[in-house]
Amino acid sequence: MVKLTRSAVSSDICSRRIVSKMIACLIASLMLWPCACLADAKEIVGSWYQAPEDWTYDGQADLAATGLKSVAKVALIGGHFFQQADLDINTAGRHVLDFKNTTTIGYFRHIILDAQRHPVADLQGGILSSELNPFFLRHGREVDLPVGHYRLLTELNSPFFLAGPQPYLDTLDAYRQAIKPGNALTLLCLGMFLGLMIYYAALAIARWNLSAAMYSFFILGNLLYNGMALLVFAELFDMHWFYLVSIPILFSNCSYILFVMSLLKIQRDTYPRLYNTGAVALALLVGLIVLAAVMPHWSLEIDRYGVGLFLLYGLVAGIIQSLEGNVISRLYLCAIGTFFVLGITTISANSLNSYGLYIEHMGLFSVAVEVMLLALVLSYQFAQLYREKEYALECLEHSNRIARTDTLTGLPNRIGLDLTLEILPQHGSLTFIDMDGLKYYNDQFGHERGDELLRVFAWHLNDRLRGRAEAYRLGGDEFAITCEQGDVPWVETMLAKAIEDMRAGGFNSAGASFGSAYVYEATSKEKLKHMADCRMYENKRLNKRSRYEDQNYT
Repeated sequence: MVKLTRSAVSSDICSRRIVSKMIACLIASLMLWPCACLADAKEIVGSWYQAPEDWTYDGQADLAATGLKSVAKVALIGGHFFQQADLDINTAGRHVLDFKNTTTIGYFRHIILDAQRHPVADLQGGILSSELNPFFLRHGREVDLPVGHYRLLTELNSPFFLAGPQPYLDTLDAYRQAIKPGNALTLLCLGMFLGLMIYYAALAIARWNLSAAMYSFFILGNLLYNGMALLVFAELFDMHWFYLVSIPILFSNCSYILFVMSLLKIQRDTYPRLYNTGAVALALLVGLIVLAAVMPHWSLEIDRYGVGLFLLYGLVAGIIQSLEGNVISRLYLCAIGTFFVLGITTISANSLNSYGLYIEHMGLFSVAVEVMLLALVLSYQFAQLYREKEYALECLEHSNRIARTDTLTGLPNRIGLDLTLEILPQHGSLTFIDMDGLKYYNDQFGHERGDELLRVFAWHLNDRLRGRAEAYRLGGDEFAITCEQGDVPWVETMLAKAIEDMRAGGFNSAGASFGSAYVYEATSKEKLKHMADCRMYENKRLNKRSRYEDQNYT
């Protein structure tokens, strides 16, 4: 069983803590939503009229007499609309006119007429307008109204609407309080989107990870959409590219399908039906992009169908793989299930019983929850990949150790020697050793005694070298020693002492012949080994001659 390294554990825990804090912050922001409904606001209800695109208001006090087409409400696919409504101001003071339900308004204009139908205020704005907003991230317009009866003419001209904009009036102090939760939620979520998008984009580049890349692209699409729809780009960067509200989502929908297929490893050979379904869904989303290019006023409505499509695909894929026991799929199913409920609620909503908070905020919150939950899923996946990599590296290192180690003596083997020779410095040395007496002990006492001889010699030799040089067993009775310092006399002295230790331990017939060579003496590692080998055999012949002469003398 592989143990998870401390760095992997801390990284996984850190990711979970960060995302948990983000969730807590979002939940805290959500708890503030009811505060927005406590504002002393009054919805302004009147009659809606649709005007031709080139129709211009020219001071008319009664739109019913202009011949404009009466409609029940504003069409979400956009157009040119007017609302006429009468209202009474019972408390004089500073008031604010704004819209409930949505901020996705291209251009608006409020014309306020007094009881004598004289204009007292003309207020303009919108995403496509260059007018400065007096309230941060809001279409609110401040006006000072005495007590009296007024008529409000509201003009809307927009390529499309996310929901039906409905004018409302609030006192200045109440309005300032009511808009705080929504603004806080906007900045918090968009900041989180930006941070996670950069992080996963960098991760995708560093690891060539498709799921991280598509996840980053999905976040980017929602960042652009929400940044434009909630007036952040218009306020901070003076950007008025209205179609950023709809076009990025069309592409982020495609990226989400690819993200799901990559995250859940949906491939043609493993999950052919899910793979083919994903390919069909992707083709449909590409078709929706083409359709939106032909019918731009429908682009936001087309977004809704695209979101529903990828939500359905993600939910089905998560359920199918979760039934197979896949942990990643089960975690993903929790994320997509939550997003499915919040997302379907958001894309099907057309009005919101709240002032200061919009349907855009609902969508932002839904995506934020999904993004954070998916961040947990990805952090778990990356931690799992890290564990698998560490396990693979540990297995590889274990295999390498086995491949480089002599099983009888525990010393590095011939492979280990070759690896060391590749990095041995020019002043280093190589000593080859051929043991004497192995055949005698094998023949007289059996191979177990011969194996013991080799083990005891390896232990004493390693003990004498004490890390200053390294011993190797090349096979049979052949050994070797490498010394980075090239201290051959010391190496040969230690070798002689190891033989003496063996004889003192009961192996009286043990001995060794050896030969040494310096790295700088040879032009290659093979020649170095050949040189040391030749000198060893020369030493072996001298030892035999010396023993022969000693026997004859005796």
